[in-house]
Amino acid sequence: MSNNTNLSSGERSNHSLPGAEQCTSVSIAFPVIMMVTGILGNTLALLLAYRSYHKKGNKKKKSFLIIIGALALTDLSGKLLISPVVISVYLANRQWNRVDTSGSLCAYFGACMTMFGLCPLFLANAMAIERTLAIYAPHYYSNHVSTRLTKLVVLSIWFAVVIFALLPVVGVGEYTLQWPGTWCFIDIGKPAMGINFFASAFTLLGIISLLATLVCNFATIRGLVIRCRKKVPSSNKQWERIAVETLIQLLGIMCVLSVCWSPLLVLMLKMIYIKSSPEDCSIPFPAKSSISNIEQQSDCSSLLTAIRLASLNQILDPWVYLLLRAILLRKAHQVATAVTNCSVEGLKEVPVTAEVRVHLREQP
Repeated sequence: MSNNTNLSSGERSNHSLPGAEQCTSVSIAFPVIMMVTGILGNTLALLLAYRSYHKKGNKKKKSFLIIIGALALTDLSGKLLISPVVISVYLANRQWNRVDTSGSLCAYFGACMTMFGLCPLFLANAMAIERTLAIYAPHYYSNHVSTRLTKLVVLSIWFAVVIFALLPVVGVGEYTLQWPGTWCFIDIGKPAMGINFFASAFTLLGIISLLATLVCNFATIRGLVIRCRKKVPSSNKQWERIAVETLIQLLGIMCVLSVCWSPLLVLMLKMIYIKSSPEDCSIPFPAKSSISNIEQQSDCSSLLTAIRLASLNQILDPWVYLLLRAILLRKAHQVATAVTNCSVEGLKEVPVTAEVRVHLREQP
């Protein structure tokens, strides 16, 4: 990193933030459970995606499976690279300087948090666009969306996010120790142009990606519901199964993304706007008495909760996309039938986007 960034990160890494001992909600059990659950879930999802990709009958849904596999691999890598650092800090009695004597670990941790935060959002956005194209532009999808293009998109997302996360190396932005002294992330709320630009860019990219994903998924759901409410012939029962399956899956995706990411992005936007820096959290809480300082205390605790929710997205992703797919469908089939007027009897695994595209092409 630049000299300025190294100095700042190193100074904050040489001590544990005051007030950390007052964070009664902090427990080593939380990161341990999240790491184990995330590794198991994403490993299983990655294996299932790999197995499905190499099945002979799944040729037409390989683009979808590539993004699924990339998402699982990204989430798995994030857990493997980030969780051990958090656990080490907790084992060191939440004293960051005991595991980061040089200060360089803070920069590494912050870069990883940035990379593995934006990547899932962008990959979910790519998946939402892929499904929307399959519904509304089946001919374009058939002629232009290939496995080669999908792999190129995934690689481009990874590359772009890595470059963005490394911007503090050239002095644009900064990673700093966050309250209660157990993790590092983007510095927020400082008047410096580079720091403010980097924090704002991360927040806006996240919000735009999340909104684009929600818009695409709502459009896809609308197209499926409209098609499913029509009086389709009894021979199109497979289409009904596909529609219900896709509806439930898209609803699950939107719920997970919204719940996990909205609090962090909104809170960061607020802290940037009011110029509230995480460094203010280092002031011992008993010394604070004004209304503004009380609000700052709330932001400190809220930021920790928000980052935990965002990290939870890496655990929930494989369950929503693959592992609990059949279970969710069986549990929700009555609600889906009532909403969409679609039959879900005999529900089974089918290639969503490919079958939807084929059905639409057959319709007059």
